[in-house]
Amino acid sequence: MKKIGVFPGSFDPFTKGHENIIIRFLPLFDQIIIGIGGNTSKKYMYTLESRMAHIQSIFENEPKIVIEQYQKLTVDFCIEKKAQYLLRGLRNTADFNYEKSIALMNNELQGVETLFLMTDARLSHLSSTIIREIAKTGGDISAFVTNKDKLIIQ
Repeated sequence: MKKIGVFPGSFDPFTKGHENIIIRFLPLFDQIIIGIGGNTSKKYMYTLESRMAHIQSIFENEPKIVIEQYQKLTVDFCIEKKAQYLLRGLRNTADFNYEKSIALMNNELQGVETLFLMTDARLSHLSSTIIREIAKTGGDISAFVTNKDKLIIQ
């Protein structure tokens, strides 16, 4: 049986922190699906198409990575894709406390295990929210986002 992991998020934008987590998880899996989930309560800065193209440009030479969009519960997306694991990066204890409850619920609902990796210390300050604020004010985000030219603002 293939070991499949899903790395879910809105990725608005996909940061070098996200990229680092994927690269570090990659040796453990036969396939990693980067799932771009839709969240009805969020107003996105970047179009879905550009977020998908952006992530694809980063991993275009990695055949074990698939990028897909979904509109359902993440745990249901995992079941649909036959993924046994949800992959999450943690920057700090606040991230852990938030993710822990979700992980326990996902396991109870569908038996999907969540695996956590601590973000590399040199990237732990990165936040999509802060990066969006920098971009909105015309700041340069290239230190925080690979291939930023692929991102198109809505």
